[in-house]
Amino acid sequence: MAKNKTFHKKKTLVVFLGCMLMLTVLIGRLVNLMVVQSEYYAKKADDLHERERKIKAARGRILDANGVVLADNKTVCTISVIHSQIKEPEKVIAMLTKELGIDEAEARKRVNKISSIERVKTNVEKEVGDKIREYQFAGVKVDEDFRRFYPYGGLASRVLGFTGGDNQGIVGLEVKYEEVLKGINGTILTTTDARGIEQNGIGEKRKEPVEGFDLCISLDYNMQMYAQQEAERVMEQKEAEKVSVLLLNPQNGEIYACVNVPEFDLNDPYTLPESVTVSDRKERTDALNRMWRNTCINDTYEPGSTFKIITASAGLEAGVVTLQDQFSCPGFRVVEDRRIHCARRTGHGAQTFVQGIENSCNPVFIDVALRLGVEKYYDYFQKFGLLEKTGIDLPGEAGTIMHKEENIGQVELATIAFGQSFQITPLQLATTAASLINGGERITPHFGVKVQNRDGKVIKTYSYEKKKKILSGQTSEKMRYALEMVVKEGGGKNGQVEGYRIGGKTATSQTLPRSANRYISSFLGFMPAEDPQILGLCIIHDPQGVYYGGTIAAPVIKNIFEAVLERV
Repeated sequence: MAKNKTFHKKKTLVVFLGCMLMLTVLIGRLVNLMVVQSEYYAKKADDLHERERKIKAARGRILDANGVVLADNKTVCTISVIHSQIKEPEKVIAMLTKELGIDEAEARKRVNKISSIERVKTNVEKEVGDKIREYQFAGVKVDEDFRRFYPYGGLASRVLGFTGGDNQGIVGLEVKYEEVLKGINGTILTTTDARGIEQNGIGEKRKEPVEGFDLCISLDYNMQMYAQQEAERVMEQKEAEKVSVLLLNPQNGEIYACVNVPEFDLNDPYTLPESVTVSDRKERTDALNRMWRNTCINDTYEPGSTFKIITASAGLEAGVVTLQDQFSCPGFRVVEDRRIHCARRTGHGAQTFVQGIENSCNPVFIDVALRLGVEKYYDYFQKFGLLEKTGIDLPGEAGTIMHKEENIGQVELATIAFGQSFQITPLQLATTAASLINGGERITPHFGVKVQNRDGKVIKTYSYEKKKKILSGQTSEKMRYALEMVVKEGGGKNGQVEGYRIGGKTATSQTLPRSANRYISSFLGFMPAEDPQILGLCIIHDPQGVYYGGTIAAPVIKNIFEAVLERV
């Protein structure tokens, strides 16, 4: 009996000690939860009862060289519904259908969907949002945010680009400078009960959005407008497929205007022209991509006679030709087994090199290229930067399409000399020509100048140093003189501006296939010839009727120069 009592006492003690140990562990755990980790679990509890709505940040503006706003923001509204809070679903459905112009079925689907919050429509005009707010329906939320707005519609559409529904840049400067322009979204936090119903009297927690920085660019609104108007005029007059115009500063690479007509409406970038028909989604996507392409930067072409600027510069720099050298043009040159004609089939007869440039005589430039030889010519092609991209601050720049050096024979060399059998972008041509006439320093074409906040405080200034010397100052001076003679005495007379010294070069080239009889007419001009401050390039694709560059393209640049004289 005594042994049994002792056993039971030990058993009871073990159970007691076990219970005490368990109790101690539980108390320790409770203390840990209530004291040590109280802040952590309090936050978790709050999270379970807080609903988050985003506040879209205002995107930074894009300003032209004079502070004109080219891309701005417009206040719009986002309409949402919260299923658990809606007390009159049929009235809400009817109201959304009426005010938002959506199908009743779509409205019903949104209202009946069980979720913490359901977005019905974004980018709703503020006036409509205010009207919806006046209904004061429970469970209907109206939040204000921002939509990109372009005050001038189609002005510089392929340069500026546009944003998507999330206010993120898609093409153009909008996507290139996304990190600068985008802001930081804010949030609205509301407290709800376990059923998701917002609690009255508790209020909202707001984290205010931070607006993006403004981007200041070199593009000049007035120059862009003048250039675009001239391009549209000549496109209509000549029933052309499209027209491109570039205006830039040959000294520092700042681009004043970049025109690609027909332009598109930046406020409605997904609507195709009436003349374009598509049968499926892929065709529509392809058509939109073509509409958004910047011809000056994204596309290549055979430059024709404007490229003779490069051949002449290489020949003068290498010393294989002088301005006074004599040439004879019978109307053609025989290279190997190929007869290559001059534009003037009857020939130009005897002429100096300067006169050959004035007359845009193909045999003269063939002779210069053959004197250089393939290896030396290719070296200059490379030295001038033609095999590299310009580095412009826009996405999608195309590279030069050129023969490999080992595949260039005498015939290929002869045709390259006057701008055929290879392709470059209009921007590459303008940049290289600018570098050859500015004293011989390769420039970087660009739009971005500086970044500032809404108060005008400069945050960052972009710098674009001139690259390596690609031509001597003496040769550059000779080229300016020769190209001035083209406008004064040669085929570029229609580009002359009264009272000013203008330099330039015309071009008229056939597109492939040659049998289609489609032409590209162009003129590259600069002023003043003695110290160039502006360079302009006009390219007219497939003009009808008279198609000579000196006749139809040169006047475009002349008219633009006359309009912007006070700004040069």
